[in-house]
Amino acid sequence: MMIELPQPISDCTTSASRWHGLAEHVLAGAPLTRDEALAVLAAPDDELLDLLAAAYRVRRQHFGNTVQLYFLMNAKSGLCPEDCAYCSQSKVSQAEIPRYNLLNREKLLDGARLAAERNSKTYCIVISARGPNERELEAVESIVPEIKRRYDLQICACLGLLTPEQAQRLQACGVDKVNHNLNTSESFYDDICSTHTFQDRLDTLHAVRASGMKLCSGGILGMGESDADVVDLALTLRELGVESIPVNFLNPIDGTPLASVRRLNPRQCLKALCMFRLVNPSSEIRIAGGRELHLGALQPLGLYPANSIFVGDYLTTKGQPPEEDYRMIEQLGFVITRGEPG
Repeated sequence: MMIELPQPISDCTTSASRWHGLAEHVLAGAPLTRDEALAVLAAPDDELLDLLAAAYRVRRQHFGNTVQLYFLMNAKSGLCPEDCAYCSQSKVSQAEIPRYNLLNREKLLDGARLAAERNSKTYCIVISARGPNERELEAVESIVPEIKRRYDLQICACLGLLTPEQAQRLQACGVDKVNHNLNTSESFYDDICSTHTFQDRLDTLHAVRASGMKLCSGGILGMGESDADVVDLALTLRELGVESIPVNFLNPIDGTPLASVRRLNPRQCLKALCMFRLVNPSSEIRIAGGRELHLGALQPLGLYPANSIFVGDYLTTKGQPPEEDYRMIEQLGFVITRGEPG
């Protein structure tokens, strides 16, 4: 059953005026309400193009026709003691993936070179761990200044749970932002992980914010959560003032507890991207893992609400060839930028 938008939005007689009216409210500075966000997710499929056009108005206001590219380096694979049900690198996963300790300096620099060659704005250094040990933290502190000096890249570190002192050290060495996804709502979190809590993740984000770094935090859709859980995640990210929001769509990997979960279609994914844009109008919205699998031929439409993608592969799954991403961006009439949003 469709959720009705509150007044005055529900007075609109056509889908175009309905969704554009909502966009006008957001552009005027009115925060999207929870009921409005739920209505976006519940939009009929025949209103999808009108919804995308409305979300694009908000995206264009903050980012124009620019697209930011991110490049992921899986700097330490597998060997994680956590039991996150979606993850191929967790201790409960039987997935056949590479397992190795932290990459050496040369490989990390080579990844940075490739990121720069692919016109990425940001190089993401990711390790599988509950949190970094001292050797890993020191390695990041050592390599980040060299990467920035050589390749003029922004650095996003994804190292697991962080203490305030660890966050301060990352900021001091030049890390621009830290990725630490909330992944889902607080009420659904216990369904996907038992070895740490939603509050543990919030504590890391607060430590990162206190250090002066920017926040990168998003979620994974399609794990069995409700629409209300997806909206609650988007609202929590808004409360935290997260600057960069990766929206992942579950890639059900063989050997993980969620391997058999198949819950999404491309239209649902596009509605979710529109909702995240309208709830977080000035945040960078990134179409992240699972976009090739779930959006398929509709991938270009995702860049009407979103303004960022990963170029290349993900952590343990393949992305599409970068040339296809470049072609998609060009054919949309968008441009790749390595500058700051504005």
